[in-house]
Amino acid sequence: MYRVALVAFPGIRSFDVAVITEVWGAGGHGPGVPDFELRRVAADPGPIPMPGGLTLTPDRPLSWLADADLVVVPGLEDPADPVPSAVLHALRRAHAARTPTAALCAGAFALAQAGLLDGRRAVTHWQLADLLAGLHPDVTVEPDALFVEDDGLWTSAGVAAGIDLCLHLVRTAHGAEAAAAIARSMVTAPFRTGTQAQFIEHPTPTADRDADALAGVRERALRHLHDPLTVADLAAWAGMSPRSFTRHFSSTTGTTPLRWLLDQRIAAAQKLLERTDLPMPEVARRCGFGSEVTMRQHFAARLSTSPRDYRRAFHPAGHPAGSSPIAR
Repeated sequence: MYRVALVAFPGIRSFDVAVITEVWGAGGHGPGVPDFELRRVAADPGPIPMPGGLTLTPDRPLSWLADADLVVVPGLEDPADPVPSAVLHALRRAHAARTPTAALCAGAFALAQAGLLDGRRAVTHWQLADLLAGLHPDVTVEPDALFVEDDGLWTSAGVAAGIDLCLHLVRTAHGAEAAAAIARSMVTAPFRTGTQAQFIEHPTPTADRDADALAGVRERALRHLHDPLTVADLAAWAGMSPRSFTRHFSSTTGTTPLRWLLDQRIAAAQKLLERTDLPMPEVARRCGFGSEVTMRQHFAARLSTSPRDYRRAFHPAGHPAGSSPIAR
C-alpha cells in the first residue's frame, strides 16, 4: 500500500484537494494501478474551512507524515497568509526524513515559509512568480516550468499543472502505464509537454490558422517516431519554413520541436519497456533513438535511470508488487 499524506490547514484550495483525491484516493482507476492509502493530515481533528463554503475533515494527525511515502500540499487561496507553525515543523521533519514532498500551485509558498526552498529551484503560478521571489528571495523561481523538482521537493505551476505533477509523481513511482490509466479515468492527458510560457497572457494573434496545422503535424509525428525525423521534415508537413515552423511550434506548445520529439520518444520507450520483452536495440529502433546507446543517454539525462533499470522497476516480471523507486 502506497501511503500519501494530504496536508490540510485553513486556506487550502478545494480544487487541489479534489485533484489529489482523484489521483490517489478515488480508486477504480483500472488494472495496472496500485493500491493507495490517502490520508488527510492536519494539526487539529476538527473540520477545516476551504474557500467556497466547503470543509475538509482530517482523519490523521500530523505525526502520520512519518508513515507516508509521499507528502502533498494543496495550493493556497492567499499565498501571503501564514501557514500554521505546526504544519511548517511537520513539513521540515518530512523532508529531513527524505520523504518526497510536493506542493501544488501556491502550495509552494508553504514550503518556502518552512525554509525548505531556500537555495533551491521552485515554480508556482505565473501570476504569483514575482510574489514568491519577492517574499522569499533565497528561492530560485523558475517562471516557465509546469513543475520542477529539487532535492526531493516538487512544486508546480497553476491549477491544471497540479494534475500534471500528480500524474508525474505516479509515473515516477509506479510507471507510465499506471499514470496513463489514472489519466484515462480522469479524461486528461497523461502528460503535457512544454512550459508555463504557453499560458502566460500575450496579445491575441491575428489568426490561429497554424494551430490545426501544428496539431496535425504532431499527430503525424507520433505515427512516425521510428523515422529519423528532423525539424525540416516537420516543417514541410506543415507547409512552413523550418524557422517559421519552429517559432510557431514554440509559441503554441511552449517547447521546441526537437524537445517535443524527444519527450514523445522517451514516453514511447517507457511503454514498450513496461509492456514488452523486446530487446533494447529494438525498443530504441521503434522509438526513433537510432541506437541503444543514444536511448540510454537520453534516459540518464531525462529520467536519471537507464532503460534496463527502468524495465526492472516497472515491468511486471521484474518489479515486486508494491515496491517503488521513490518510496522510502
